[in-house]
Amino acid sequence: MRCTQITLSGPLQPQTDLSALQALSPDLVLVFASVTHLTIPGALDPLRAAVPDAIITGCSTAGEISAEGVSDLGMVITAISFTSTTARLVSAPLPGLADSFRAGTALAEQLGTDAPAAILLFGRGTDINGTALIEGITGHFGAAVPVSGGLAGDDGAFRHTVVIGPSGVTDSDVVALGLYGDALTVQTGSYGGWQPFGPLRQITRAEGNILYTLDDEPALEIYRRYLGDHAEGLPASGLLFPFEMIRSDTTSEGLIRTILGIDPEAGSLILAGAVTPGHYLRMMHASTDALVLGAERAATQVLSDPAGSAEAPQDGLALLVSCVGRKLVMGDRVDEEIEVVTEALGGHHTVAGFYSYGEINPQRDTADGTACRLHNQTMTIALLTEARP
Repeated sequence: MRCTQITLSGPLQPQTDLSALQALSPDLVLVFASVTHLTIPGALDPLRAAVPDAIITGCSTAGEISAEGVSDLGMVITAISFTSTTARLVSAPLPGLADSFRAGTALAEQLGTDAPAAILLFGRGTDINGTALIEGITGHFGAAVPVSGGLAGDDGAFRHTVVIGPSGVTDSDVVALGLYGDALTVQTGSYGGWQPFGPLRQITRAEGNILYTLDDEPALEIYRRYLGDHAEGLPASGLLFPFEMIRSDTTSEGLIRTILGIDPEAGSLILAGAVTPGHYLRMMHASTDALVLGAERAATQVLSDPAGSAEAPQDGLALLVSCVGRKLVMGDRVDEEIEVVTEALGGHHTVAGFYSYGEINPQRDTADGTACRLHNQTMTIALLTEARP
């Protein structure tokens, strides 16, 4: 595997120098960029002309991650040339939130009966149930296939996000990239660093990712009481105060849920992923230092992943998908979580990724093994390498 990366402070232009990408003759190009750049008519035409044989995918962001750190309102283009791995990009329509599971199933069916070595999954960041989308895929392939990726962002506006599929930039589809071949190794890790506070609140009414009541009170009313002055900034201010998911026996699920929207009329909260009636939620907060330590712990999980090879480490692609809520808390220090991950992984891998409205990655030590989950407010890492030929 060989990788080349360029970073831009604005959109692609006809005169943008793409010679480094052309020289690689890539099989795959990942594009993570501000939604303002991707929604320009013909936004990716210069790239398609430069690398006509490459698969191009990615999504809009709430911040771009590269070897240079974190950028805003920019574009990160990462080209990958595989030694023996093959790739297949598929898409499925997502008319609305209730269609999320069906869309995931459709993606899986298009990827074929032969299980990929890994799947990269990108979905829009609003009007989606990320949990159901993932379950549509894992219900087809099982937990043995690692699925990584995330839900697109739009620079924190929560209005309009896009993904890049076989037909180009779209706001109506979800996309999945299947990677096939025995040479590919995927090591994953994920960790938050948030701290819980306040009492447990039981989920007394929820449907999928719509939370209606906690302790038989409207969820939005309770949440607003906790937020105080911050409540005026909902849903964006909710990124600073996510929920910890707690099982019915009061043990932690190891997952976090953040808010994508509110419904004042119904008194409900629209979460990025599903929650379970009868289980509990507890609010969380974090400091920059705690989040940076959490990112370092995610990298440690990658290095301890049993999927890793005992051979000398190969240069690979480290896909980092972190949450926009973490970025808001860390502010000017957000580069620190990228730096600590890069250093922990050895400093020789190409780093690419984005700040998202939901992170997709396997979770260790689940009841059904290492199963893919929708994470919120979490640094997730998928390290892709190929064995020596």
